[in-house]
Amino acid sequence: MHFTLDFEGNAEIGAYVRMTNKYIIVGRSRTQNVLNFFLENFDCPVVETTINTIRTVGSQCVGNSRALILPDTCTDQELQHIRNSLPPGIKVVRIQERLNCLGNIILCNDHACLVTSEIEEENIKVLEDVLEVPVYRHTIGPESLVGTYAVVNNQGMLTGPNVSEEQLRELSQIMSLRVIAGTVNAGNPAVGAGMLVNDWVHITGSRSTNVEVKVAESVFNFPENRIADHIIVEEIVK
Repeated sequence: MHFTLDFEGNAEIGAYVRMTNKYIIVGRSRTQNVLNFFLENFDCPVVETTINTIRTVGSQCVGNSRALILPDTCTDQELQHIRNSLPPGIKVVRIQERLNCLGNIILCNDHACLVTSEIEEENIKVLEDVLEVPVYRHTIGPESLVGTYAVVNNQGMLTGPNVSEEQLRELSQIMSLRVIAGTVNAGNPAVGAGMLVNDWVHITGSRSTNVEVKVAESVFNFPENRIADHIIVEEIVK
């Protein structure tokens, strides 16, 4: 299933929202439109917040079905609000990392994790322990920001277009998934910034073309019988 959604007119929806199979983190906005969209359409905890008083929470945090990783710039008040809003089974951990936009430098699902080569060594072990997945240093073609230039669920992975066939095969072996290249928002290679995905649905900025949507749908392989269990209302929001 596919939706289109902008954040107060900004098509880079992935910068403002972090979506997993178990929860959704939404940046605080001036209106309730985006928050209401997720509350009305998804049957999982939806948390509206800032991180370091900033609305681009999708760029600053990363997580999977087991955990949410926050930067050390997240305030104590924000951390407590997020912890109180998520189920007890979701670990919420704050880490010290020089590159504190964690959503840009880390890409993960429930089975594996890619990180930029520049991430601090001590955080590799933290990610492995908290997310409960193996962690690999890698790039997306020439791009070190793996979370900006790729998006993944548990069935497939979409990267930006500047990735060779050999690199796609290597990523496929590492992630144990089908991996293809594409764009979002009418040719933007930063698919992680312009798209959200979990195992039942993907959401793109409103400038995305029909071809871009079809390419994404072909790799994420959404099973219809699982969509019915997790989506309450089907609609497109612009």
